[in-house]
Amino acid sequence: MTRHRNILLFLLLGIALLGLFVADICLGSTLFSPRVLWEQSDGANSANGIYHHILLNIRLPKALTAILAGSALSVSGILMQTLFRNPLAGPYILGVSSGASLGVAFVVMCTSLFGMVTAGAGTVATSAIIGSTLVLLLVMSVAGKVRDNVSLLIVGMMVGAIAGALVNIMQNIANPDALKLFIVWTLGSLSAVGWSELTVMAIVLLVGALIVTLLLKPLNGLLLGENYARALGIHIQRTRLGIVLATSLLAGGVTAWCGPIAFIGVAVPHLARGIMHTSNHRLTVPACALLGANLLLLCDCMVSIASYSLSLSLPISTLSSLVAAPVIIYVILKK
Repeated sequence: MTRHRNILLFLLLGIALLGLFVADICLGSTLFSPRVLWEQSDGANSANGIYHHILLNIRLPKALTAILAGSALSVSGILMQTLFRNPLAGPYILGVSSGASLGVAFVVMCTSLFGMVTAGAGTVATSAIIGSTLVLLLVMSVAGKVRDNVSLLIVGMMVGAIAGALVNIMQNIANPDALKLFIVWTLGSLSAVGWSELTVMAIVLLVGALIVTLLLKPLNGLLLGENYARALGIHIQRTRLGIVLATSLLAGGVTAWCGPIAFIGVAVPHLARGIMHTSNHRLTVPACALLGANLLLLCDCMVSIASYSLSLSLPISTLSSLVAAPVIIYVILKK
């Protein structure tokens, strides 16, 4: 009975994902009906080349980016919650987002003082990757030396605090144009990802996902505590390094091209455990991926509706906070 229920749940999540994917492509400042969407799917039969360009080069990459980003943040969130045994841990708790923000802040705000133009999406993404990679190397070097997860958590938080302080210093000396560009990046966006960026982003996230598949059994062992996991033959330090690497690739890959997206990685793991009625990572990890993709697609649809009906350009992180934050409040009250 439980197996059939799980199959049904995954089937429903898959159907919801397909429906939200189509809705996200149709919604926007220009609305498309499913019929128009079908007609525009073939460029040779398209009556309007502009519509075809909008669908193929803007809407489709954005919807695919939402699926990848939502899945990656949710899976990295459940990894962190399992590692630290903390229901409020998220993918950015080790300072990866802070490192990416520091890299972007340095390139955008500091170089602008010397008259250099660094507003290109590729430059911003590259600086975010460099910043998050440096933090990753630092945290992994610490993870290989400390024996307990609490110390690793504290180091990650301190790295984030140092990066945040440096960013604040740069904000005080930056010119207004560079400061505005940086603030817009921190709000998160799915629209800046084209096909070339999406390809690189997908490769990075695929590597992180492959590492996660190798960690499913050790993750289940960690649910029992480190002592029991050791008794089961699980190499704790190696598992910790794998979790940190996978989380950094997943969360860092999303942050580099989309900016920080709040609360998805914290809230979705609780939704996955709730609907699956288990903490078994062989079920909760794929459930997290599907739920995260659905949730971020839903947020992007809400952004598109606001753009069409209210002529408002809302950042994706604002909607994700409004949708996912109540889940975290519920968890706090329940725990």
